[in-house]
Order: sequence, then C-alpha cells, then structure tokens
Amino acid sequence: MTSVAMARRRLALSRFWAEFRHHRAGVAGLVILLAAVLLALVAPLFIDESVTNVVEAPGEKWDGPSLSFPFGTDESGRSILLMIWWGSRTSLLIGFLAAVLSIVIGLVVGVAAGHFRGWTNGVLMRVTDWFLVLPSLVTALVLAAILGGSTFTVIMAIAVTSWPSTARLIRAQTLAVEARPYIERSKALGAGHWHITTRHVLPNVAPLLLASTTLEVASAIVTESTLAFLGVTSNKTSWGTMLRASYDFGAADQGAWWYILIPGLAILVVVMAFTLVGRALEAVLNPRLRRAA
Repeated sequence: MTSVAMARRRLALSRFWAEFRHHRAGVAGLVILLAAVLLALVAPLFIDESVTNVVEAPGEKWDGPSLSFPFGTDESGRSILLMIWWGSRTSLLIGFLAAVLSIVIGLVVGVAAGHFRGWTNGVLMRVTDWFLVLPSLVTALVLAAILGGSTFTVIMAIAVTSWPSTARLIRAQTLAVEARPYIERSKALGAGHWHITTRHVLPNVAPLLLASTTLEVASAIVTESTLAFLGVTSNKTSWGTMLRASYDFGAADQGAWWYILIPGLAILVVVMAFTLVGRALEAVLNPRLRRAA
C-alpha cells in the first residue's frame, strides 16, 4: 500500500508540475522566490549584524552606486546592498510566519464552522464578520503600538487581522465537500468528526490553502513594511525600516534616490513574485479556473 500511495503522489506531483510550468509568470515568480529565500538563508554565512553598525560603517555617507557599493550607502555610510541582504531575513521571516499563523487560524475557524454548522457556525461567522469590518491596517497598527513592536508582536498583529478571508474561503469549501455522497456514507459507517475533517475535508481544502498561503505572505510583507515605515516596530533592519530611515534622514533632499528606490523595489519584486506564484497555483489547483483557461 505504501508503494502504491507513493506512486500516486509522484504521479500527482508530476501532473501538477506539468500544469504549473505552462504558467510562465508563475515559474518566473517561483525562480525569484527561491533566489530570495536562498539568499536570506545563506546571509549569516557571509555577513552578520555588523553591517547595520553606524559606528563602523565602511563608506562615506550618501555615496551613490559604485563598484565598491553597487547600491550606494546611507546616511551613516553603510552599504545598502548588505543591509537589503540582511534585512531580507526579517521581512521574509515575518511574512512567512504571519501568513502561516493566519492560515492556521482561518483553517480551524473555517472547518469548524462548515463542519459543525448550527450555533457553532453562527458564532464563528459573526466573529469572522466582526474582524472583516475592522480596518486591518489600523487594527494591526494599534495592536503593534500597544503590545510593543517586537517581531513576535508584529507577526501576531498581522495574523490576527488577516485570517477572516481565509476562514470564509475554507468554510465554503468545507460545506461543498461535506455535501458529497461519500461523506454521508462515512457517517453511516460510524466515522466521527475527527475522521471526516482530517481524512476527507483537509485533503480537499489543502490545494486552496497552498494558493492562499502564497498570497497571504505577499500581503504580510506589505503590512510589515507599512508598520515599519510608520515606526511601530522595533526591528533594527528590515526593508520597511530602511524606507522609514530614508524618510527620517531626508534621502530625497540629499538626492539619494537609491536609498528610497532599492528597498521599495525589493518589496515590490518579492511581493509580485508571491502574487504570481499564488495566481498560478490558484489556476492549476482550482478546477473551474483550469477549465476556463
């Protein structure tokens, strides 16, 4: 049975990749993401937090792009390239963890509401609706400001404000799955709540979760950068804090366009890559979109 199951999984993965690679934009986004994640992972092997040290900065302040400093320097003479590289660890970490936590909350709420229905569905959906009507950025800003701007707090603030849309999506998919005849047969044979949700519901909502996660990571990175720019995070270096520093020290007045442009481009490229991958995954894994294509 194990060999048969493994063979089926390999066949499913090969079919998935065959469909996915036809989406050139998604493949391009995947290449960018793999490169960004790899660079973030290997950063501690080549550089350390000393690249953010304002006392031992290697260059002159406001130096433009050159062979020594390809992305120029900041107000203290620090290399923008090295700070972008080091800051990618914080931005990607917060984006990934906030998205995963948001997806987990949305998954639990959505499956519970769709499976148990009745008063459970009513209570959970009213809570979801309440979070939906709250302005997510303002709520995250308030939470981060009250609880402190640590990395953990920022992750929690983003996750708490971004799960409702996932919960509604998973609830709708759960209702669709549990309307199928084999669910009734499972119940007639004595299957319990745990068996139905883990063996039947979760495998069917997993493709949607995969596509939703990539889109949530993109949204979380943008939110973290916004919170950092507004000054409510205590992270020393992230792409958002670099944009904030360029504003505080008047990079525009100094003509240091590279200090504004390059962190913004880093955010734009990574967020676009996540979005392209998410859209491609959605097109491959959603039968309706696949048929339309």
